[in-house]
Amino acid sequence: MVDVRPAVVAFGGGHGLSASLSALRRVTDRLTAVVTVADDGGSSGRLRHELGCLPPGDLRMALAALCGDDESGRTWADVLQYRFVSPGPLGDHAIGNLLIAGLWERLGDPVAGLDMVARLLGCTGRVLPMASVPLEIEAEVIGAAPERPDEISSVRGQARVAKTTGEVSSVRLIPTDPPASPEAVEAVLDADWVVLGPGSWFTSVIPHLLVPQLADAIEATTARRILVLNLEPAEETAGFSAAKHIELLADHAPKLRLDVVLADSAFASDDPHLVSWADSLGADLAVADLAARDGSPRHDPLRLASAYAEIMGV
Repeated sequence: MVDVRPAVVAFGGGHGLSASLSALRRVTDRLTAVVTVADDGGSSGRLRHELGCLPPGDLRMALAALCGDDESGRTWADVLQYRFVSPGPLGDHAIGNLLIAGLWERLGDPVAGLDMVARLLGCTGRVLPMASVPLEIEAEVIGAAPERPDEISSVRGQARVAKTTGEVSSVRLIPTDPPASPEAVEAVLDADWVVLGPGSWFTSVIPHLLVPQLADAIEATTARRILVLNLEPAEETAGFSAAKHIELLADHAPKLRLDVVLADSAFASDDPHLVSWADSLGADLAVADLAARDGSPRHDPLRLASAYAEIMGV
């Protein structure tokens, strides 16, 4: 009997997507990561501003999460993640960021450059940008200035939005109608499962739904859709309930429908409205122990993989 694993597309960025990919690679080898391209801070921001390229950092982290499960793959993943320690211009640049940016400049094709790095690492799956151009995030924030707690102001730039002390109410992309990566759209339409989250809600999860061609593909695909909630409200969504996370998603993508909302048992238990909000988007609520056993606020890859396998029937 042939073992046909599901084709899965995972959306996100940063540590949340990395955790999801680390789990999903245990479930399937037909895996595509679609990554946000709005980062404007740190090494990625510097390369973006200097070279005019896509920010490579979140793409690098996704590639490292999918590296080959052998000595060569793990070694290359470590090299990719290594950052220079220097007071000079190379300080805090990740080797992987420089490699990816250099390949993009050499090949003139972001997807070809990412595919080349994936082959180098022996990756399980493919990593794609969500859009073909670098994007900016602009947020409406309540109380961004502590002395004016009720005032609504605009905060522009992913790094600034992620660190704002006010309450983010909504985000938008600049440009508002960016070209989606054609390869990402094709992957979504061909998928069996689409996974949104976990990750920073306003800067890593919601932005995928604001790229019109990508949002249309997520709506039109025959794939089943899973939303993975974070373990707890933090940073951009500090103080928000689990149901509020779903409400925010629906506010930004009114046509979105889901099949499953996956939540950690501790986070889900604190919210009596979670079931009804999941149901409002057409989804069943799946609850499991997903947190790392050491008590840190991060998903345990094995627990998350087990939840994915059960949901997908693998």
